[in-house]
Amino acid sequence: MDRADLLSLYRQMLVIRRFEEKSAEMYALAKIAGFLHLYIGEEAIAVGAIAAIRPDDYVISAYRDHGHCLARGSDPRKVMAELFGKATGLCKGKGGSMHLVDVERRFMGGYAIVGGHIPLATGLAFAANYQKLDQVVLCFFGEGAVPSGHAHEAFNLAALWKLPVIFICENNRYGMGTPMQRAIALYSDVAETARSYGIMAERVDGMDVLAVRALMQKVVEQVRAGQGPFFVEAMTYRFMGHSMADPAHGHYRTKEEVEEYRKRDPLLLLKETIVTNRLGTEADFKALEREVYDIVDAAVRFAEESPFPEPRELYTDVMVEE
Repeated sequence: MDRADLLSLYRQMLVIRRFEEKSAEMYALAKIAGFLHLYIGEEAIAVGAIAAIRPDDYVISAYRDHGHCLARGSDPRKVMAELFGKATGLCKGKGGSMHLVDVERRFMGGYAIVGGHIPLATGLAFAANYQKLDQVVLCFFGEGAVPSGHAHEAFNLAALWKLPVIFICENNRYGMGTPMQRAIALYSDVAETARSYGIMAERVDGMDVLAVRALMQKVVEQVRAGQGPFFVEAMTYRFMGHSMADPAHGHYRTKEEVEEYRKRDPLLLLKETIVTNRLGTEADFKALEREVYDIVDAAVRFAEESPFPEPRELYTDVMVEE
């Protein structure tokens, strides 16, 4: 990889990190209502995976969706405005944090029901297959979604019909506050669940953006060529709580555990690679920090200065219009 590629990946992860840190600050100031689930610590998965697909491919996610939406290229100003519930938001302020959608970039959500979007991803893949298009679908979800019934129905049909969908399990070890060994029978190898349906599966270090991208480039090519679905288990860790209602380490993990995982911060790992290979300097990283702070500050300013939706907007976009 060259210097430009590496710095671009770093910049994308930095945008997500600083955007979310600012979101937490705005939530504390009551500028953002409802729930807010941060992606901090997991940035390498969204950035690495989405870097491997084309603009006409589909991406679909769950409620921890800010990172996927930003990695897909959505305007940070519109994303922040959506968190603020403003009319200029991606969904006109009606969706909020858990329901981001950007159809123009084929980012199809943002779903709050655990695992509820996995059948939708299978449906998108069926549509592409039915129309004889060579698009692929990336479906992101946490390991807590894997035992759900609708996930298994979706895995079965995707395998049966050899659909072009890539299931990306972001295994951060905790479903809310429940350690996965207390909730998942195959917790030591979640990917084995997919293999039982005949779906090809592989694990990857989800803290290493280069490892994620390298695996995804191979997998996307394979799935696009018609070899059926693939299941990627990306091993990761969220540095924050399940949501803003949950302290950073909560009652289910220790501060020491969180600090240990922070040593493998995706931003830190990539920066070390860049510096070690003499492809970037401290001055480059400081310049990126300044640029990204400006982007995030502009997003907040845009959101604060935008109007709330008019009350009559409650009745628009409820039904599909031709």
